[in-house]
Amino acid sequence: MNVVRANVQASIQANRPAFVRGLALLIGAVVFISCAYFYEGGGWNQNSRFDLVRAIIQQHTLSIDAYHENTQDKAFANGHYYSDKAPGVVLLAVPVALAIRPILRSTGVDPDSPHGWVVVSYFATILTIALPFAAACACLFLIALRLGASTPAAAFAACAMGLATPLWVYATLFWGHALAGACLLFAFAAVLQLSGSGSPNAARDFAWSIAVGLIAGWATVTEYPAAPASSILALFALVLVWRDGWPRRWRTAAGIAAGALPCVAVLLIYQRAAFGSAFHPSYSYYPAGSFPWMKHGYLGLTYPHIGLALRLLFSYRRGLLLSGPVLFAAPFGMRWLATQSATRAAAIAASAVAAYYLLFQASFSSYSGWSYGPRYMSPGLPLLCVGLPPAWDYASKRWRIVVAGLAAASFLFTLMTVATTSQPPSDLKFPMLQLTVPSFWFGNLSINPGSMLTATESGPAHIGYAFNLGELVGLHGLVSLLPLMATWLIAALAWRRMTRQAPQ
Repeated sequence: MNVVRANVQASIQANRPAFVRGLALLIGAVVFISCAYFYEGGGWNQNSRFDLVRAIIQQHTLSIDAYHENTQDKAFANGHYYSDKAPGVVLLAVPVALAIRPILRSTGVDPDSPHGWVVVSYFATILTIALPFAAACACLFLIALRLGASTPAAAFAACAMGLATPLWVYATLFWGHALAGACLLFAFAAVLQLSGSGSPNAARDFAWSIAVGLIAGWATVTEYPAAPASSILALFALVLVWRDGWPRRWRTAAGIAAGALPCVAVLLIYQRAAFGSAFHPSYSYYPAGSFPWMKHGYLGLTYPHIGLALRLLFSYRRGLLLSGPVLFAAPFGMRWLATQSATRAAAIAASAVAAYYLLFQASFSSYSGWSYGPRYMSPGLPLLCVGLPPAWDYASKRWRIVVAGLAAASFLFTLMTVATTSQPPSDLKFPMLQLTVPSFWFGNLSINPGSMLTATESGPAHIGYAFNLGELVGLHGLVSLLPLMATWLIAALAWRRMTRQAPQ
């Protein structure tokens, strides 16, 4: 009997990692499908980036002169127009676009036709934005387990981040916010690897430190404002190893620097090639009269305004109170993590990144433009979600009902937004009630009228406008969402079966 019991225990311990990885993979797959189901069409932000993808592939140049009329998000230097965005998203998307083009050609579709470029833009979006974001949701599940959460709490946090925050919306757009946030969460996970039990291993330390520098550095290559957040994570890594003495401190610092330097080099080389100066970001080159608020302070940044910070949290126009109310539970969980010695440093670092992004947007002259929620602070939301698992695990029964209600409201608001338009006009005082809810309940979905193509290419046929995959197969209105809902049901049944057979 003792031998049988020992064999069972050994089997459980051996299967536990595979079981956890299976659950993480299922979460990532659900989030990825949920993002890939929607194509949000064009807009100034995504057009600016996709114009650069096309310029590199079609004309072998960084200038977007041939396409620039479809966006106002552009820089002007040395007589040419350029994307005003950091190049991280584009540098990942170019290989994707190059890989998709011969596949299109083999199916009889001209990759340089308007329809061909729409397909390229779709795959560029889901593979460079949605896929890393979905992986970040799976990563959050694993981080939560590492920090002591139960499996249901970790799954709640990962699904809430993927489907009940504005990040779901941003992950369907060819923007940089979701990718930058995913990179910051990956870097946070890499830092946690430095706190593993056992004696320090020099090669392992150096490898994980390089990962921290490289991934956090790419967040900055993707979105310039990520630089301070990346620095916070680098400091977090040094704090974790500080008590182990100078050899480990130097090793960690050297690894972070070795990972970050290539990212710095990429950014400087791009800026030098495009604008003639390696040390002036693209936001320094707006055409005269464009975005006059960027002349305030340093590129639009002044100092945090308390009134603006409160509006970012509570207003009915862009506030988190409507776009992601479940996130209001996260600070309570973060406070609990901060009371435990084993997780205190992680809680402080995650909170610092989230707080930085709130202060950053509260210091910025622009109020998010045409977007759902406070998008400039969104790269900090994945780190804020680290507080959701303990907020679930250690809540009373009554408080857990409240948290579940907030999550359900967040999911419904976000689903309605991603199904209708992720870019409500900035002149609407209450876009949720004025546009999103009426459009959704009357089945008027995919209403964004923009295209990533030029006006000539889009033409009267409106090529490149928003759609969802259900609409592509002939479904209309709310019925077009049924295939996605069926996917969620299948995933829920798979989760139930996996957890019933779980090693305890």
